[in-house]
Amino acid sequence: MNREEPNEVPGRGAPWEPDNGGSCPQHWQWGLWILFCHPAWSFLVIPSVSPAPLSHRGYSREAEGSWFRSLFVHKVDPRKDAHSNLLSKKETSNLYKIQFHNVKPECLEAYNKLTEEVLPKLHSDPDYPCDLVGNWNTWYGEQDQAVHLWRFSGGYPALMDCMNKLRQNKEYLDFRKERSRMLLSRRNQLLLEFSFWNEPQPRQGPNIYELRTYKLKPGTMIEWGNNWARAIKYRQENQEAVGGFFSQIGELYVVHHLWAYRNLQSREETRNAAWRKRGWDENVYYTVPLIRTMESRIMIPLKISPLQ
Repeated sequence: MNREEPNEVPGRGAPWEPDNGGSCPQHWQWGLWILFCHPAWSFLVIPSVSPAPLSHRGYSREAEGSWFRSLFVHKVDPRKDAHSNLLSKKETSNLYKIQFHNVKPECLEAYNKLTEEVLPKLHSDPDYPCDLVGNWNTWYGEQDQAVHLWRFSGGYPALMDCMNKLRQNKEYLDFRKERSRMLLSRRNQLLLEFSFWNEPQPRQGPNIYELRTYKLKPGTMIEWGNNWARAIKYRQENQEAVGGFFSQIGELYVVHHLWAYRNLQSREETRNAAWRKRGWDENVYYTVPLIRTMESRIMIPLKISPLQ
């Protein structure tokens, strides 16, 4: 009489042999075999169900690995973090617009001159509920690029009010027409500011500015905000933190951090000093896995920029 070895599953090979030509079953499968198939547990009656092939069940080693790794990922407690550190500043109702203009290299000087003539008029006109926050040319990063940051006090109603008035402003329409001949491309985003960041305020120069842009994995913005709410204190000693924003319209799950430094050497020293503070490394450890891509621009303010 043929007798199966006790270390084999009836009708199948040894439990460590490949199943359906795939990879070896994991430890939990071996544990289930011991629990339900070993002779010592023969008093249990287990219905016989043939498992579907792995490809039919949509199962993969990568999925199981992700589940296993999730046991050790830093968890955000919504009762303490997500509810108390709201992402945006509800009390100000400010909406921000950031513009990126890629200028024809031969037109950059003329572009800057035209911009410096027209934009301050909008900034100083009380009929337009918008303020210039900062205007720059990119020094390191994308070349021949202008970056403009606007604040709309009053949120979306202020934005629409401003846009409707600009459609009737002949000088502005002429400005846009002339500007269009100088541009290769342009794009913009509507942003909200993080509740735990400084609100951008005019500052005297000379300074250089760094715009660090992070494109996050979808669904990770709350965790990003919660970690940075604790970490921003490590970057305040030299007043380098200017503003922190996240996108609402345009490309989503995008974060912009704006920093000011006296020069590139000051930037290096300030960033190195953060690593000597206990807790900064923890912020980096937990936030780096949330990032898909990141970019740094070093920018020089235009003459009209409130941030000098």
